[in-house]
Amino acid sequence: MSANSAFSKLDALSRRLEAIEHAQSMLGVDEAVMMPVGGGEKRAEAMATLAGMYHEMATAPQVGDWLADAEAEPLEEIQALALREFRRVYTNMTCLSAEFVSRQVNARIRSEQLWRELRPTGDWKTFLPAFEGIVATAREEALLRADVLGLTPYDAMMEQYDPGNRVADIDPVFAGLKTFLKGFVPEALAHQQERLARRPLKPLNAPFPIDRQKALGLVMMEAIGFNFDHGRLDVSHHPFCGGVPTDIRMTTRYTEGEFLTSLMGTLHETGHGLYEQNLPHEWTHWPVGRARGMAMHESQSLFVEKQIARSAEFWEWAMPHVRETLGEEAIAGWELDDVLAHVHFIERGLIRVDADEATYPLHVILRYEIEKDLIEGRLAARDVPEAWDACMREYLGLSTIDNMKDGPMQDVHWPSGALGYFPSYTLGAIIAAQLWAAIERDHPAARDDMRHGRFVALNDWRRDKVWCEASKYSTPELLRRATGEALSAKHFEEHLRQRYLA
Repeated sequence: MSANSAFSKLDALSRRLEAIEHAQSMLGVDEAVMMPVGGGEKRAEAMATLAGMYHEMATAPQVGDWLADAEAEPLEEIQALALREFRRVYTNMTCLSAEFVSRQVNARIRSEQLWRELRPTGDWKTFLPAFEGIVATAREEALLRADVLGLTPYDAMMEQYDPGNRVADIDPVFAGLKTFLKGFVPEALAHQQERLARRPLKPLNAPFPIDRQKALGLVMMEAIGFNFDHGRLDVSHHPFCGGVPTDIRMTTRYTEGEFLTSLMGTLHETGHGLYEQNLPHEWTHWPVGRARGMAMHESQSLFVEKQIARSAEFWEWAMPHVRETLGEEAIAGWELDDVLAHVHFIERGLIRVDADEATYPLHVILRYEIEKDLIEGRLAARDVPEAWDACMREYLGLSTIDNMKDGPMQDVHWPSGALGYFPSYTLGAIIAAQLWAAIERDHPAARDDMRHGRFVALNDWRRDKVWCEASKYSTPELLRRATGEALSAKHFEEHLRQRYLA
């Protein structure tokens, strides 16, 4: 295609935007991992400047003209898909006025800063005015986006995180899963209690030296397929996966008291890293070459953590490596069932981030239902504590009515204005189970492969069906193409039955 074509102009713009994103990402990683406290002010200025440059370049008036002209040019199939995704991103970036964005950013900064100050004491009364401001601007944003995108307000908010997700599709899936879990969790807890009465939970043989824990994590990451020529593992307060596809920066955290939490966190982030490392490199500068939203990204991390790393087959292979790397004394006298009792332990709790895979979806569905009502105007911000407590009582048999810190003030998402994000977490778990069912259908030896530490076929399947497809299609369409069926919780429910009731 001619260098003067509109598509070529967009290609050149995309490369410049990618360079800015690369710098932003690495500055963000360094801030979390290496930056001294005194560097914060200037780092914030640098990142704000880069963000402003990016937005100015991406939304310049001529970009819209190039898009219109490129859409009229003869294009190959991948170019047409690239252009369609660029148009979607451009529309979402330009449908909010500069005045609104400035006002919203100010509200978000004020709210998040106040939340960090008040969350330790759970001072909801003082926090409420700021939260009301967040809800008001979120409703305004939802209406502005809905008008441009032709969607309902909450669908327009979800579109920012998982393109193609719609309430009409998610509501019945979540409703069915909620009904299932309300019956399943008590049954699974009773089954666990019976099992532990016969075989009590063995204490971990601490301490576990940090250097040995890191060595174990690196062994597991490499075996599962992480490419250390294009990535590394560091330490941060909160584990994350950042960087860019050619330079993935992952972090974890360690405690000498036990090693399973760190190992599972490391493998969770490895799932994110594998996705990024295996995106189509020739298109990473275009939106079409990026990962397809938060639910699909979460499905890849949960696939590694839940479907692989918490399976009995994985631990058949892993236990000799644990003994070799941590030392024989680490799990002296332990059998496979002793390890599985720890990695499969479930319990009801108030805190979402501490929840196990059986109770976690109920925490997310609670938030999904409340934020949907907030955006659609059916619930006032001041009434959130009562709504939260009612759901907690019904779903998990717990109360938060006098505990705002561990209730509606426990997450940073709403104080920072991220409404529409929460469904992605449980959608990721559902998708991970659905992908696993499709893999077992196509590759019946999948579990035996894990038992022998062979992960190539599992990665090849996901590379072909998910990773290399990047953002060519919406989230629902990508899932349908990968598994042959629409989103369904039946595979996740069966996964839980097999793991916790068998």
